[in-house]
Amino acid sequence: MSQNAVSNPPVKARLGKLDVLRGIALIAMATYHTGWDFEFFGYLEPGTTGHGMWKLYARCIASTFLVLVGFSLVLAHSRGIRWRPFGIRLAQIVAAALAITIATYQFTPDSFVFFGILHQIAAASLLGLLFLRLPAFIIAFAAAGVVAASHFLASSAFDAPWLWPLGLSEITIRSNDFVPIFPWFGAVLVGMALAKTFQHLNLLTLFAGNIKPAWLDKGLRFIGRHSLAFYLIHQPVLIGCVYVISQIFPPSLPASRYAGECVQSCEVTYDKALCENFCGCVVGRFQADGIFADALSGKRNPQTDPQMQEIQQICLNETGQ
Repeated sequence: MSQNAVSNPPVKARLGKLDVLRGIALIAMATYHTGWDFEFFGYLEPGTTGHGMWKLYARCIASTFLVLVGFSLVLAHSRGIRWRPFGIRLAQIVAAALAITIATYQFTPDSFVFFGILHQIAAASLLGLLFLRLPAFIIAFAAAGVVAASHFLASSAFDAPWLWPLGLSEITIRSNDFVPIFPWFGAVLVGMALAKTFQHLNLLTLFAGNIKPAWLDKGLRFIGRHSLAFYLIHQPVLIGCVYVISQIFPPSLPASRYAGECVQSCEVTYDKALCENFCGCVVGRFQADGIFADALSGKRNPQTDPQMQEIQQICLNETGQ
């Protein structure tokens, strides 16, 4: 028996520590989504989870998850593409991605998820097959190219909505979870290059065995092995929990939240300073006229309500927009 056969476990053997890593990434994702949910319900300032350390945290989580996708793709199919399990898994991911799109469109139609992490995984799984037979250094070079392309190939030629999943449009894309091909497929290619390197150096056994304590190992492995189910279930559960909290302890930032959402919508056309002045004016006048609660709850639509439209026009005139 060759040394390579001894050091590299069979394809069907699960490397437990990879499941553990996947479980850690999913737990981290859940913590980020918890912050997003509290922001959505008005406990945090609008935009909190989209900036600063929160934004960096989200990108680290997504990168880790996609690297593991690439790593696992190589382990599962490096000895030949196993079409049946690949097709079944791909169909599950596509169905889940479609469900996410439909659900988010119902609740947040202005920023629904049309190409999020699951859409990226589905596309990357197919694209990754093209790289399975290539050596690690070429895959790594391709990963660098994919990341660089998002900076150097961006053009208005990609502004058509059907091209948005590429990630090369020059316009700002509004979505609660946008993970386009460029640059995020680069993370999947990094995972593939790493897997091939570990295979070549006979280092895959580093991912065998357990971690301590045993209860943590068991829990993280379980989550890692059922990653798709965990991903689909955790956010509805978290939203439900935060909703219950909001009914018992209502958020104290409704005006700030409404103004922040107004600024985000306004910035599509105008600069931030003007939008902040305009939205501050609108919120102030809504409160003074006693109609802010109706605007916040959606009972009255600022786009169609005559009184609200009049206030908005006054504020437009005052801010010079």
